Amino acid sequence: MSVTDHTVAPLGLDIQSRLAAIDQAEMRRGRLAKVRAELAKRDYAAALLADAINIRYACGARNLGVWTLHAPGRYLFVPVDGPVVLFEFEASRHVSVGLETVDQVRKSIPWFYFLAGPRTAEKTALWAKEIASLMRECGRANQRLAVDRCEPWGARMLVDEGISLFDAQEPIEMARLLKTPEEIAAMQLSMDVCDVAVDRLRRSLRPGITENQTWSVLHDTNIAHDGEWIECRLLASGPRTNPWFQECGNRRLQAGDLVVFDTDMIGPLGYLADISRAFVCPGRRATGEQKSLYGLALEQLTHNMGLIRPGLTFLEFSERCWAVPAEYVANRYMMMVHGAGMADEYPSISYLADRAEWGYDGEFQENMVVCVESYIGAVGGSQGVKLEQQLLVTKDGTDVMSKSPIVDSLEF
Repeated sequence: MSVTDHTVAPLGLDIQSRLAAIDQAEMRRGRLAKVRAELAKRDYAAALLADAINIRYACGARNLGVWTLHAPGRYLFVPVDGPVVLFEFEASRHVSVGLETVDQVRKSIPWFYFLAGPRTAEKTALWAKEIASLMRECGRANQRLAVDRCEPWGARMLVDEGISLFDAQEPIEMARLLKTPEEIAAMQLSMDVCDVAVDRLRRSLRPGITENQTWSVLHDTNIAHDGEWIECRLLASGPRTNPWFQECGNRRLQAGDLVVFDTDMIGPLGYLADISRAFVCPGRRATGEQKSLYGLALEQLTHNMGLIRPGLTFLEFSERCWAVPAEYVANRYMMMVHGAGMADEYPSISYLADRAEWGYDGEFQENMVVCVESYIGAVGGSQGVKLEQQLLVTKDGTDVMSKSPIVDSLEF
């Protein structure tokens, strides 16, 4: 499906028909196959996943997602060869019955303190023995297990059972890197919902409304369209737009304020729509300073987007990227590009100046989805502009997934 097939309806999308058009069973099967292939490449017998997003990716099961990000009482055992076993809370095991990617649903053994209390050691030992039993059944002589989240005492008990532990996040991130056609359709649906939300947000702007009230429009639209959550609270206005990463609050918008936001929206089917826009609150026209900041951010975004194509290495991208003017370097965004899927994902592409500290190389590939970032605001400046576009990497370059105008003539 082309990422330009769908237009944005002013009152929303027909979410039921859009969801029905995506072969979700095939999407789940394709993701599980990719996870298993990446595990096999590294000679791991299996993966044990407790991160709610990794569980969702590997088998499609969604249950208490945000809560289990901090209360990891459900987990998934994915062998390279053998039955996939999902461990759910006893009271909610029925939620995940019937998934074609799950062979067994078992009662989980929660061993975090909220549920286990002073019996944590006892429950952890039971959990470790059950996982070790699965490893002996599926791995046989291979006892190499990839794990994403595990408290140290649990890890020690698995090692005592003769299991060798490895980081599961690398194979999971590599599995998530290249999107299947069904995943691309799901990401486009999430972005189309996001576009509706951004249009509604822009129309809601008026002097006197608070940042929080403005931000709620994004949540409302997402949930109404079967979306799931927002990763952050990144909407700021007026002087709070510099420096970036100030969460929205109770400040009331004033006429002529810059209103800048980053959607970080986990939409339908658990996929990310991640764009940033900047508007001017109605009542006053944009100032020369605002136009200048916006123009520089747009120039950076446009230049860097134009570089991306399959085969380009991350180092080559960093060498050819737009040169941030000196007065804006200190406040520049932390990265120029990051991957997108069920959340922010690999890769994260650094500026050359940051490469020695945390950069790494790789290359853009067809069917990656990436987000290109820009923030322009001087240290001590009165305001700043954040822009971001989400792109599908194609064989010829990229397609922009959002239809939300990057330049709004009514505002700038």
